[in-house]
Amino acid sequence: MIDAGQLRKGIAIELEGKIYQVVEYTHIKMGRGSAQVKLRLRDVRGGGMVERAFQATERFEPAFLEHRPVQFLYAEGDAYNVMDTESYEQYELQAEQIGDGVKFLKDGLMLEVLMHSGSVVTVELPTAVELAVVETDPGFKGNTATGGSKPAKLESGAVVQVPLFIAVGDVLKIDTRTGTYIEKAS
Repeated sequence: MIDAGQLRKGIAIELEGKIYQVVEYTHIKMGRGSAQVKLRLRDVRGGGMVERAFQATERFEPAFLEHRPVQFLYAEGDAYNVMDTESYEQYELQAEQIGDGVKFLKDGLMLEVLMHSGSVVTVELPTAVELAVVETDPGFKGNTATGGSKPAKLESGAVVQVPLFIAVGDVLKIDTRTGTYIEKAS
């Protein structure tokens, strides 16, 4: 058990049957009352945020999350198959576990899974991926980076807004958190 006073940013706890990771921690000392701890928690499975206040004397059950590097192998319907790069064990993940990141998956992409008690809780994608453009309107001479944007379909199936000078075959760096174009990969 962990006392509320021992909690810090990044620590995972079990609370009401869910696993939360501490995002923000604030210790509040009242004038006459007892001290309180205000926590901002991220639901590890669902991704939602919640703010809660607890007495400083309250105790929590720690949740041990194991970070494992995995490689995306292939998709089969709504199942996404990955392989642990250390043990070579394969896991079948569902789209809900990956979230919006499914539209940026391509064969061989390195990911990280968070496991709790031997089962995959959630998947973390790299912050940026490099994907080739497979379909977009042609660019014309004189198009510049600041002259507007157009939709481009990437090899993973995702559609993002890109500058007008981007052509089919260009490899782009895409931010997986926002789904936006960063730059043309060199």
